[in-house]
Amino acid sequence: MDTPADRSRILLSIPVFNEARYIENVLSKATRFARDILVIDDGSSDETPLMLAEHKVEVIRHAENRGYGRSMQDMIRWADFDDYDWLITMDCDEQHEPAAIPDFVKAIGDDDADVISGSRYLETSSMVDTPPEDRRRINSTITNQLNETLNLKLTDAFCGFKAYRVAACSKLQLDVDGYEFPMQFWVQAVANGLRIRELPVSLIYNDPGRSFGGPLDQSGNRLASYQETIQRELERCKDRLSLCRNA
Repeated sequence: MDTPADRSRILLSIPVFNEARYIENVLSKATRFARDILVIDDGSSDETPLMLAEHKVEVIRHAENRGYGRSMQDMIRWADFDDYDWLITMDCDEQHEPAAIPDFVKAIGDDDADVISGSRYLETSSMVDTPPEDRRRINSTITNQLNETLNLKLTDAFCGFKAYRVAACSKLQLDVDGYEFPMQFWVQAVANGLRIRELPVSLIYNDPGRSFGGPLDQSGNRLASYQETIQRELERCKDRLSLCRNA
């Protein structure tokens, strides 16, 4: 008997920004597990565009760097426009293992969630590396805040390795272009009644010193920005959240 995953159209999408040193390895592996692949080139200035041309993947290229959140918005819009049932997202810096894609496909087949979110902390056995202390602290702080505010049970609010039910997520009003995007997404997901589950993935850090850009490189600024986004979105969605709590 086939499963919902067997009958689903699934798009794998990867945001990239100056990822020339990783693209060949990541895409070569990803094509083993995904038929349809979309890459969002967020204004790369290195050899990324030339390397992408060597692979049979769809590419959206931003003329300038517009941010992680904008890339995520483009992925969801593309998947919705092209009638995909599910969108799987992963990063291109080798922190997400393409070999885990079948795990997400299997979870899609369970048909019990609208968002299947990778977690690097759900199982300690998945920890290949130790995360930078400030990133782990901020992740823990924000994850706890979202859990307490939204009655969630997340263990990892920031992992970009996810599967999204396109029909459910395309209705969200997502407009945060930067790294604060996940904060907006979680609030809106709850406000719109999306079913959420986590899936363990490996914790891998190849570039602990990677820049977030400008003021966000300072951990205090980063935390404040994330919290401001949460508060702004809570206010924006307060009526729907109230209905969810009273349902």
